[in-house]
Amino acid sequence: MDKWEFYRDSQNQWRWRRIASNGRIVGASSQGYANKSDCIANAKRNGYNGN
Repeated sequence: MDKWEFYRDSQNQWRWRRIASNGRIVGASSQGYANKSDCIANAKRNGYNGN
């Protein structure tokens, strides 16, 4: 199962990345978000199910 990571970038914006079981990044947000909730909403549109 893939792992989802939410973090702040160097501009203090929220971003997400999806990491496969082999450690490779297989998806990432294309922009930063001021609000973590907006970042999570974008991740959900890209397959995040809240786990």
